This record gives sequence, C-alpha cells and structure tokens, in this order.
Amino acid sequence: MRILRSLQDIPGDLGSTVVTVGNFDGVHFGHQQVIKEVVRRARETGSKAVAVTFDPHPLRVLRPDVAPKLITPEPIKEQLLSRCGLDLLLVLPFTRDFSMLTSHDFAAEILANKLRAKEVHEGENFHFGHKAQGNTAQLKELGSELGFAVVNYPLLMLRGSPASSSQVRELIAAGNVSRARNLLSRVFSIVSTAGRGRGYGHKYTVPTINLSRYDELVPGNGVYLTRTRVGDETFNSVTNVGNRPTFGADSFAIETHLLDFHPVELTAQTEVEIAFMRWLRPEIKFPSVDALKEQIWKDVNKAQRFFRLAAKTTSTTETRRHGEEQKF
Repeated sequence: MRILRSLQDIPGDLGSTVVTVGNFDGVHFGHQQVIKEVVRRARETGSKAVAVTFDPHPLRVLRPDVAPKLITPEPIKEQLLSRCGLDLLLVLPFTRDFSMLTSHDFAAEILANKLRAKEVHEGENFHFGHKAQGNTAQLKELGSELGFAVVNYPLLMLRGSPASSSQVRELIAAGNVSRARNLLSRVFSIVSTAGRGRGYGHKYTVPTINLSRYDELVPGNGVYLTRTRVGDETFNSVTNVGNRPTFGADSFAIETHLLDFHPVELTAQTEVEIAFMRWLRPEIKFPSVDALKEQIWKDVNKAQRFFRLAAKTTSTTETRRHGEEQKF
C-alpha cells in the first residue's frame, strides 16, 4: 500500500479509483467490511482501491475539548490499513483552512478531480465538508453530477453491539476488552516504551515494566491478563492500569508483570506493546503492601492457568485443522 500525505502527491497517472473516506479510528470490523468491498470492486473494475483519512483527527482541530482519545494512533492506524489490501492511502493534513472546504468542493476537487473516483463507499452516518454539513444523501446527488456512484452501508451490528469507533472506545474505557475484541476483530493493544527509572542497562533483569506516558485510549482502571511484547520478544503478563491506591497519593501508571521472564535487552527506545486479553479484577486499595503482594501472586496464578488453557485450546484447534487438511 502506498501512502500519500497531500493532494499534491497524487500522481497524474493514478487512473480511476474506488474510494472510501473516514477517520477509521480503530480500523474495526465495520471499517474492514467496507474496505473489503472497496478492494473487491476496484479489482472488478480495473481501478485502484483508495482510502482517504485525516491527520490529526478533525475534532482535535475543531473541538479539542471534546476530541476523543484514539483507539489507534496514526502510525498504528496506517499499519492496520496496510493489511486490508488497499492500493493507496491518502492522509490529508486536517487544518482549520481545510475544514472550510464545502461538501461540494470536497467531492468535486478531491473525489472527482484528484482521485477520479468511479465509486465512493461510505457508512450511513458519514458526514463531510464544512461543519460536516454533507451526508450520504447529498453525496449521492453530487456523485450523479460529478460522475461517480455512491454505495451506502447501514450500521453493522455484531453480537448486539454497533460496530463503531465510539462503541469500541466506550467498551475499552469500561474495561470490557473482551467485547471490544469482537468489534475490532483483534486484541486491543497499546504501543509505547518503558518508563524512566526502570533500571536500563545492558540486560533488563526485573520482570516488571512501567509504561512511559501514553496519552491515547487505555482500558479503565483494573487488572488485566495481557500479552506484552518487549522489542522482539513476547511474554504472558498481568497488567495493572490505575492509580496504585495502596501506596497513598494517586500515581497513575500502566505496570506490567511479565510471566516466565528472562533478562532481555531494554533501552529507552525499546518498543513495548501491551495486548489486553481479558479483565481480571478491579483495582483495590489494600491494607498493606504485604496484602498487595499476596493478591499479586493470586493474580499471577490465575493468569498462568488462563494462558495454559489458551495454549491447550490453540494446540487442539491446530491439530484438528491439520487433520482435516490431511483428508484432502
């Protein structure tokens, strides 16, 4: 997938396209279904499959007081979109000047002129142009005028929940990472680095990592069963998100205890990714540090049972699949 970051970067010989426009925060199941159809139609019509998105999120420019914390920061969103089969991702810088573009001008200048769209695929709640005044009904009218078809998708429901970025954020903020996983079609994770003061050296010998400051969406306060990648190595883990009330004054941290730990290379630049598998328990203020340590060992034992069972289930599934393949 090629990534362009301005309208000026669009090549003159791009040819016709099938396009979808959106913020795509989370690149959730609903987004994936629309993009899958965009790719299919592009292949059928001999066109390029294109997604158009914005950086930063428009609300961070227009209404920063209510702008959401992102499920997927821009680099992660781009990685996820690159796996969807798209030919091109156009990341438009969102500024106040850009926000003044009318819905007609957006459709005419960007979709019709620059991208030469044959089809535009959007969800039913799509809005665009100055003050988000354009909607899918107007887009269809503009398409008739400018020479592109519009395909509209109803809101997708999955196991009783709407497949929307706002719903995913709500579930994650509530600690319901298991249900969010269904809507995302993957485990929710965050990527950062280890916090300062954790004993950087040639070898990292402590099985606990505090994540450095992370300003985007994190699960609600609590203890979670997680998988933590440190550089190129991944560990089963237990992660506490919260203010560590047992130690007195609030001191928010995302702290991960690595299971089956062995010393690993760690610097201030080493990437740390925490994947939140399941909520385990709420964060609790314990009467003493010893009581906290006792609870931590209980959490670790529960986590080890969970991961043993998960490994056994995965092994059984793979064995069954292999057996079915052998029949052919």
